[in-house]
Amino acid sequence: MLDEKTNAKIKSGATVRVWEKIKEGDKERVAKFEGLVLARKHGSEKGATFTVRSTVAGVGVEKIFPIHSPRIDKVEIINSPRKVSRSKLYYVRELSKRQIRQKLGTGTEKTKVAATTQAPAESKTAPK
Repeated sequence: MLDEKTNAKIKSGATVRVWEKIKEGDKERVAKFEGLVLARKHGSEKGATFTVRSTVAGVGVEKIFPIHSPRIDKVEIINSPRKVSRSKLYYVRELSKRQIRQKLGTGTEKTKVAATTQAPAESKTAPK
């Protein structure tokens, strides 16, 4: 079960890491699945779910996780975009990783800051 704080942060466009309990025979282990949240369905009711997409060995893999499932050990929000244009990001299935970053604007903040600080320094020219 997820706490309310994490539950509110799971929205389409967020990158999450989900730890899921998997039972193999009489043993139980915890596996992690990291990817982009494509959709969140049915709000916070009993049957609410969220879909996570990842690329494993060059193949797109999607998992649908019930929010109120006891199989989910924990969910970690890696990053969350400020604004996403759609509530369901199914169009991402046909895009490359680079195109996804451009559409969602989820580049690394350090490179954006470095680019903005270097631009004015380069534009200054020495007096002739």
